[in-house]
Amino acid sequence: MAFRSSLRTVLPVLLLSSIASGCRGEAIDATSAVRVTPDALSSREYDASPTFSADGNEVYFFRADRGFGRYRLLTSRCVDGRWTQPVPPSFAMAGVSEADPALSADGRRLYYVSARADAAGERLDIWRVQRDDRGNWGTPERLPEPVNSASSQLLPRPQPDGRLLFGSSRPGGLGQGDIYIASPRGDGQWHVENVGAPVSTAANEYEAELSRDGRVLVTVANRGTTSHLYVYDRDGATWRERGRVPARTDVFQVGPLLSPDGRRLLFSQAHDAERSGEWFVTNLEPRADEDWPTRCGARARQDAGGGE
Repeated sequence: MAFRSSLRTVLPVLLLSSIASGCRGEAIDATSAVRVTPDALSSREYDASPTFSADGNEVYFFRADRGFGRYRLLTSRCVDGRWTQPVPPSFAMAGVSEADPALSADGRRLYYVSARADAAGERLDIWRVQRDDRGNWGTPERLPEPVNSASSQLLPRPQPDGRLLFGSSRPGGLGQGDIYIASPRGDGQWHVENVGAPVSTAANEYEAELSRDGRVLVTVANRGTTSHLYVYDRDGATWRERGRVPARTDVFQVGPLLSPDGRRLLFSQAHDAERSGEWFVTNLEPRADEDWPTRCGARARQDAGGGE
């Protein structure tokens, strides 16, 4: 399939004027990445890009076959201290590649990519679905152009101010793929801008995650042989690259997800012959919240005075 070509062939500036200037400039913690995929959500296929509800009791993610020929969305809930068996969410379309789910901060909207609008089943567009007051998901809607394009879009990440961060291989960029930011307008349309250098380059940047305070940005970029994660710090009106996230160099990493404080990063990479793709976490800075992401049942045990 044409989408995520960098994964298959290898097997594999963001001008936030409302954000105060300045950057942390902390060195990346070289602590080895730790696998955190719950056993109930692990499989022999490639599990990636989880997004969690604010209370940590709900998760959405995607699962791909080992050849990355088909993607499907799955969801699970933490019930009685255990994750339930993952199942497709009600809005998912069977037999169609769908991936990269992302919940809004209030949990009322979920953004994802789907090939349902492409007759060839290859181009991934950004879709959005809304949840009602009873927690039921409605009918998904495809976001209009110029958010979507004739090329694939990847990893839509809704921002607190309503904007949307995503990657795309559309024409007119700086490289094979770039990072874009879309701003909603009052008339229902969107204004889309390339994040620009140094985040978007002549290489292939196709996924990005932004911290809640707008000061830390993580991209997935293929700069030669395979895709890795790169961290940027806000530096006035532009970005400064901090370095590559310490992870395996022989396999690709995808699906970056930052903790609320921006100090800890979750991502997916190959693990072993039994588990094709798993979730890992690593600290980007000192004093990271080691309890993120919340483990199923941990909060209930704490509330009951049982600790961890």
